[in-house]
Amino acid sequence: MTTFTAIRGDETPLIEVDAAKRLSKIDPMTYGGFTEHMGRCIYGGIYDPGNPLSDSNGFRKDVVDALRELDVPVIRYPGGNFCATYHWQDGIGPRDKRPSRPELAWLGTETNQFGTDEFMAWLSVLSEGLPDGKRVEPYMCLNMGTGTLDEALAWVEYCNGTRDTYYANLRRANGHPEPYRVKYWALGNEVWGPWQIEQMTAEDYAKKAFQWTKALRLLDPDIVLILCGQDGTASWDHTVLQACVPVVDMHSIHVYTAAGTSHIKNVTAPLAAERAIRITASLIELARIERNVPVTKPPTKICFDEWNVWDPERAPGDKGAEETYTLSDALAVAVWLNVFVRQSRYIGMANIAQTVNVISPLMTTKDGIVKQSTWWPLLLFSKYMRGWTVATHVRAGAYGGETQPVWLQGTLEDGAPWLDVSASVDEQGYVSLAVVNISETEDFDAEVKGAVGKDISVYTVNASQVTATNTEGKQEVSLAESTWDGEATYKFPKHSFTILRWKS
Repeated sequence: MTTFTAIRGDETPLIEVDAAKRLSKIDPMTYGGFTEHMGRCIYGGIYDPGNPLSDSNGFRKDVVDALRELDVPVIRYPGGNFCATYHWQDGIGPRDKRPSRPELAWLGTETNQFGTDEFMAWLSVLSEGLPDGKRVEPYMCLNMGTGTLDEALAWVEYCNGTRDTYYANLRRANGHPEPYRVKYWALGNEVWGPWQIEQMTAEDYAKKAFQWTKALRLLDPDIVLILCGQDGTASWDHTVLQACVPVVDMHSIHVYTAAGTSHIKNVTAPLAAERAIRITASLIELARIERNVPVTKPPTKICFDEWNVWDPERAPGDKGAEETYTLSDALAVAVWLNVFVRQSRYIGMANIAQTVNVISPLMTTKDGIVKQSTWWPLLLFSKYMRGWTVATHVRAGAYGGETQPVWLQGTLEDGAPWLDVSASVDEQGYVSLAVVNISETEDFDAEVKGAVGKDISVYTVNASQVTATNTEGKQEVSLAESTWDGEATYKFPKHSFTILRWKS
């Protein structure tokens, strides 16, 4: 958690880190991914048979190598909106027997050449070389649109069944004798939305979700079931939590941010997600109290399983949602990740949407990959912001102008700090201080209290202007590594993201 005091005039900014005060564990699942049958995420992204950059399974090796660098712990599949008309049995068995179907979420055609078994095989490739049996976990999203409970039960049986039963035997017949042990299952996706096939009221969804959880747990009592929330600030969240908090493990919320050409609105917008997390946590606590949930039942965590910077006008979903991200967007992603670290007490999982090509930090071409501006904060957080959130206090100037969403401005009593900060300490005692200077025009010399040593590692993401981008053949946003002697103040450059790292 980071507290903040606004300063005025010529006072020197101060960032104070107390590594001894470990506040809450940062769940490794915070750095999860998401793959949907949308645009070029699957076909041409992770699965590109015939391309010389692909392996014998058709999996892009350069994408696999990049995601291993991120140490992605979990990947959500197959949607997203796509799952509301997805019937998983279309995507198993011999490929030449699989039907092509009209795809209604993004108005395309789904060939079903990539399905459950291919997804699990891809995760196995991603997991190669991980220690002690660790793997990239699958997180499946059930079809609560055109799907049925029978179909959902069959999918869980296909993935996890160990007995001599039909769908477990079907998996074995398809060449996979061992169960996949899929632990995480979402009870639908955004079923509150008018764009959704089989949109439901909160009351109707809650009743359906409650009944599904009962049946799914009878089949496999070890699965983790995730409720479909809205954005954490809606009456929908209150209603479905009141009905279902006794029987679910996590509550899903989705937020995307973007603010067109306004840099300052763009980089402060993720603070709305911080407010959403706190509101959701309160709704969860209220529901657990009012429903008399036993104290022995583990805390109901937030699953922030879709988040990112996305401007649908700039990158329409039905046209593949291929964003070209700027330095401003990279700084917004860094603020997003600061939010998750600051609020780690409540986060059980978070999944950037999406993993490749579709509103993604990673883009493929026929000849290779492009690491967009947003790649760099994601990489630095996934490498260094591990362990525990530690107590941090910031004294700095603040932005007090208009925000997007508009309501955010009214919740920021002292404004949005020019220096957006989180800090962590890992198992080895290394402290990582993440600082986003959101100002487009001003460097800030700040005192960093608590920094130890004469050889502090410094990682900085920046460019000459906030509109800088990384595209094929052009890399304007980059990562610079240096050291700082810990003396005097540290200058955080304008429009930059910096991690300072030292041994406590």
